[in-house]
Amino acid sequence: MNKKYWLVKSEPDVFSIDDLQKSLKQTTYWDGVRNYQARNTLRDEMKKGDAVLFYHSNTEPLAIVGVCEVVKEGYPDFTAFDPDNDHFDPKSKSDNPAWFMVDIKFLNKFNKPVTLEIIRRNPKLQNMKLIQRGNRLSVMPVTKEEFDEIIKLSK
Repeated sequence: MNKKYWLVKSEPDVFSIDDLQKSLKQTTYWDGVRNYQARNTLRDEMKKGDAVLFYHSNTEPLAIVGVCEVVKEGYPDFTAFDPDNDHFDPKSKSDNPAWFMVDIKFLNKFNKPVTLEIIRRNPKLQNMKLIQRGNRLSVMPVTKEEFDEIIKLSK
């Protein structure tokens, strides 16, 4: 199976790369995704060993700040079943879940975040889904070439 590459977005005041780095075993479940296209990616496409770019959204500067790895493939998002959770969805049932998540593990935090401005100016990243007009997904594919260019820019 070929390794795939992804980008996940999180608001740093909700969950940051630092939170992941400090967490037990530096691993977390990626919950709360409530878009069907992103859900399908989590459920069907993200596989153990895939590389993940961690992007800080809704902050200044907007930037890719580190790298993670998928360590558990898609499984039902249990937060959808908990009425006390912000991600509760009464239509999602444990015997017929609407929402899924994966587990990711921290690999490294960039010394030099790769800002959205840098990405937009880089000719090698002009086709990156992150900068496509109207693309607001919180989980999206990245090509190996885009991933490698981001790593290069973070050094």
